[in-house]
Amino acid sequence: PRLSLTEHTAAVKGLAWCPWQPALLASGGGTADRTLRFWNTSAAAGGVCVAAVDTKSQVCAIEWSTHYRELVTSHGFSKNQLVVWSYPTLTKVAELYGHSARVLHLAASPDGTTVCSASSDETLRFWKLWDVDAAKSAKKART
Repeated sequence: PRLSLTEHTAAVKGLAWCPWQPALLASGGGTADRTLRFWNTSAAAGGVCVAAVDTKSQVCAIEWSTHYRELVTSHGFSKNQLVVWSYPTLTKVAELYGHSARVLHLAASPDGTTVCSASSDETLRFWKLWDVDAAKSAKKART
């Protein structure tokens, strides 16, 4: 492999590339780790961890916003929630509750406004997380 990143201390469960910074990869660790890490994977940087935050629960999935400098993570033990984070400050924008068991997967809608979460509680939940300026979207569609 070109890189081997070994700073997590439990199973790595979530991975997502940043849509506006191609060499930036977010990864999330399991119950014994609970850390959301951000890696500069460029050849020049060699895979350095540029930021990390203890999420206080296992990270199961990660999805970046395509409209904002934010990302959402899904979690298991102990709160089974979704958390929206601002990047690069890593401040919590929102905590979303609704699942009664581990939130295993996330998928963003094609327009980037909604995230669907899949949980081991056997439900899919849809969260409208990001608004998009209609004029900006129309202009982007034309170019």
